[in-house]
Amino acid sequence: MLICGYEKFSMVDFDTKICCTVFTGGCNFRCPFCHNGALVLGDVGAGRIDESEVFDYLERRKGLVDAVCVTGGEATLQPGLANFYRRVREMGYATKLDTNGLRPDVLESLLRDGLLDYVGMDIKNSPEKYAFTVGLKEVDLGKINESMRMLKDSGIDFEFRTTIIKEFHTAQDMAKIADWVEGGKRYYMQKYKDSEGCISHGYHEIEKARAEEFATLFKDKVGKVGLRGYN
Repeated sequence: MLICGYEKFSMVDFDTKICCTVFTGGCNFRCPFCHNGALVLGDVGAGRIDESEVFDYLERRKGLVDAVCVTGGEATLQPGLANFYRRVREMGYATKLDTNGLRPDVLESLLRDGLLDYVGMDIKNSPEKYAFTVGLKEVDLGKINESMRMLKDSGIDFEFRTTIIKEFHTAQDMAKIADWVEGGKRYYMQKYKDSEGCISHGYHEIEKARAEEFATLFKDKVGKVGLRGYN
C-alpha cells in the first residue's frame, strides 16, 4: 500500500476513539479545494513510508491508540488495502475508512469481509454539481449511489459529510443533498479552510450561522446532523 504519511494521535477522525490516521497517495477526483493536494497531484511515491513503520508504531501503542483510519488521497485505490486492514484487525484495533465512494466494488468487498467498523463518505455536492465540484468532466453517480446504499444497509457505523464552501454550495444544493443522504446515521458539514496544501486557493468558508441554517434541512432526514470545525 502506498503510504505517504500518518498522524500518530488523532481525536477527531473516529468519534470517541483515539485514532492513528494513515494517508495514502493518489486520487480519482481533483477537487480544487482539497487540502491534501500533494497526495493528489504531487510525486506521491517520493515520500513513501514502509508499512512496517506504521505497524511498528501500532505495536508500541497498544492500549494507547484504539483505532486506525485509512484516508487519502482515495484509499480504495490501494491494492493492498484489505490486507492492511486484516493485519490491523489482528493487532486488535478498530478500523475506519475515509472514501469518496467512487469504488463501490472495493467498499463491498471490505464490508463483506468484516474489515470495517466505521466509514466516512464524502458527499461533495448535489448530483447536478458533482462533476463541477470534484474537478472532472463527468462522474458516474451510479457508483456514488451504490456506495451510499451499501452503507445504509451495512449495519456498521458510518457518516456522510460535506466540506461546505461559498463558491460551491447554496441552500438549494444543501436541500438536494439532504434528500440524497436521507436514511443515513450521521451527516456532518465541515468548515472549509484555505491552507497551503490546497490544490487551488481563493475559496471562502461559509459562516457558522449560515451552516446552522443548512443543518435544519437535515434534521428530519438523518439520525444526527452536526458541524465540524466551527467553534
